[in-house]
Amino acid sequence: MPLEAPLPPVGERVAHLNQRYRHHSATSVVERALGDPTVGRIALVSSFGAESVVLLHMIAKKAPKTPVLFIDTQMLFPETLAYQEKVARKLGLHRIEVIRAAPAALAAEDPDGLLHTRDTDACCDLRKTRPLETALEGYDAWITGRKRFQAGTRAALEFFEADGPARIKVNPLAHWDPADVQDYMINNRLPRHPLVAKGYPSIGCAPCTSPVKPGEDPRAGRWRDADKEECGIHFINGKVVRGPLPKGDAA
Repeated sequence: MPLEAPLPPVGERVAHLNQRYRHHSATSVVERALGDPTVGRIALVSSFGAESVVLLHMIAKKAPKTPVLFIDTQMLFPETLAYQEKVARKLGLHRIEVIRAAPAALAAEDPDGLLHTRDTDACCDLRKTRPLETALEGYDAWITGRKRFQAGTRAALEFFEADGPARIKVNPLAHWDPADVQDYMINNRLPRHPLVAKGYPSIGCAPCTSPVKPGEDPRAGRWRDADKEECGIHFINGKVVRGPLPKGDAA
């Protein structure tokens, strides 16, 4: 069999895809991303957090055999682990791949399980960034649930963006606002993460996530009181982003 032709450079593909699907809906972007040859081999990465069920439902309707990569940092809330099993079962998702840090790496870099108290960036890198990067080695693109309203680092988010030099990130919900998310969940009768009712609109690892007060930013409970908005699995302009964007980069 002839070898597959290599895909064009990531930047070229991202520009083409954003132009081609600029006026499409979120569901249409999901459907096209799953089948567009310029996107390549693709997986959904899901935290099974407060709003994750929206994309999981879209994938289940369009292509339930799409790989879903679930990063278990081994510091998640018990409610998240139970919710993951419930949602996967309810939606009939057939390819949930649980991603964890290598035991040897955990033993060497976080033997007491307290790395998050000393260096949150190092903990995220150990338990989330590196395991995900390894899991994504077989893919050309991945789908995320990131949205513009969530943080300053996401204010200019597009449907497609470069994830470093070799991979594309697809953000079908980039232009949605909180009402869009809630309407979709209500209209499709989707199960809610149990911690949302307890004041957690954005849910990560248990040690680094706290409840959010009325009027606060939805992500205010993530790494509270730290100069940090991202876990390190995301790139802006080809660079890993963990904290707020430098002045001028959010335009």
